[in-house]
Amino acid sequence: MSFEVIFVFLALVGMITALVMDKMRPGMILLTVVVLFLCAGILSPKEMLEGFSNKGMITVGMLFLVSEGIRQSGALGQLIKKLLPQHHTTVFKAQLRMLPPIAFISAFLNNTPVVVIFAPIIKRWAESVKLPATKFLIPLSFVTILGGICTLIGTSTNLVVHGMILEAGYEGFTMFELGKVGVFVAIAGILYLFAFSKFLLPEDRSDSIQDDDEEQHTGLHRVEAVLGARFPGINKTLGAFNFTRHYGAIVKEVISGGRRYTHNLDKVRLNVGDTLILWADDSFIPTWGESSVFLMLANGKDSQTPVSAKKRWLALGLLIFMIVGATVGELPAVKEMFPDMKLDMFFFVCITTIIMAWTKIFPPKKYTKYISWDILITIACAFGISKAMENSGFATLIAQYIISMADDLGPYALLAIIFIITNIFTELITNNAAAALSFPIALSVASQLGVDPKPFFVVICMAASASFSTPIGYQTNLIVQGVGGYKFVDFVKVGLPLNIITFLISVFLIPQIWKF
Repeated sequence: MSFEVIFVFLALVGMITALVMDKMRPGMILLTVVVLFLCAGILSPKEMLEGFSNKGMITVGMLFLVSEGIRQSGALGQLIKKLLPQHHTTVFKAQLRMLPPIAFISAFLNNTPVVVIFAPIIKRWAESVKLPATKFLIPLSFVTILGGICTLIGTSTNLVVHGMILEAGYEGFTMFELGKVGVFVAIAGILYLFAFSKFLLPEDRSDSIQDDDEEQHTGLHRVEAVLGARFPGINKTLGAFNFTRHYGAIVKEVISGGRRYTHNLDKVRLNVGDTLILWADDSFIPTWGESSVFLMLANGKDSQTPVSAKKRWLALGLLIFMIVGATVGELPAVKEMFPDMKLDMFFFVCITTIIMAWTKIFPPKKYTKYISWDILITIACAFGISKAMENSGFATLIAQYIISMADDLGPYALLAIIFIITNIFTELITNNAAAALSFPIALSVASQLGVDPKPFFVVICMAASASFSTPIGYQTNLIVQGVGGYKFVDFVKVGLPLNIITFLISVFLIPQIWKF
């Protein structure tokens, strides 16, 4: 075993350990590993930086701005209010009305703003019709994930794998190609949620803190704040981090991992995804609403300022223009008509973003605030890590071991193994890092078997997005965990069967559509 293989192996073990233990933000951890590979001579400076100019990574960055434009247009808030029944209903009937449209929306928009907008509205609505909000919030997160696997732009992972495919010299995915299997997974997943989520999800965990006369007299009201990775008090106790001094609000309760803390709050250690119940004045949400230190803020009211119908329709029109343009641009007739232009998703998302900026659908002077730079750095470094696994021979070695382990079972068994490996990684670390680790191994497996690697690429997309069993694998799961007061075991109970459903459908269908 060569020095390069041993070095890459130890670096990847360290990376996975650091990600699982949440030592730093994922982007910095992956950047550290890439710099180590550069120092060891496994990556050249050019190879290290290639991910930062990758079309897929830049497309993800532009899509953050498009999603922000749709969010600020108010279109999503108006839509969910029309979907929710306004009179007494059942859990099943309400899920039937809301889950399929939400899955459809998330196929074209970033999942996080969809959940950030919908979660407090759904929670408030559930209280008004006297239904448990816990029966809707995990399904909300799960259907955004299920919708995201149906299109090229539905999740950043699909675009990352697409970029890696292009880098490897193969033809990438078209706009709706992943939907050939993703739609079946989404339909099966939604039917499963209809049938079983009512029984598997807990009953409402009622809020123990209510507004009282003293707070109302002092002009304070209740606010829920979900902590993000940039919150400066992460891994500190409330006693060590003076929340009131930093943000001018009083912490009355902390919800962490499904447990509620109302006493001895100074000793409670804060983690990403925790929900703080605050008493704050009217300036708190306008001041901190666009800050990345909080994943979500809610006060039981519509916090967005009213937007004109004209701007709302313009935002939706631009979104449709982007989707239709990217789809039509992939048609053979259009490619022949414009041989010197690549009318792909990158082309149309660039146009859409610029028009949204100049028409002020999102505030152009604040555009950098709406981009999740850590995700972009994670994606860019993922390309470097994948390249290092190839250059060192580590990917080839692992592929040989997987092939020998599967013995004579053939490509189907290997496809199943790649799914399981990727899915375990995505539940423990980030989905994009999971794709980066699995991609070179899958490519090497296909190369050694002498088969088309496309089925393996598709299975990575499905497995890397299927983060249902833990709240830590996907940001939307973290958001609803705090808002709904869920415990870790709640995700395992309802999510693990969904992982299995995704696995069975993917491993069976993918080889039928993309031949080995």
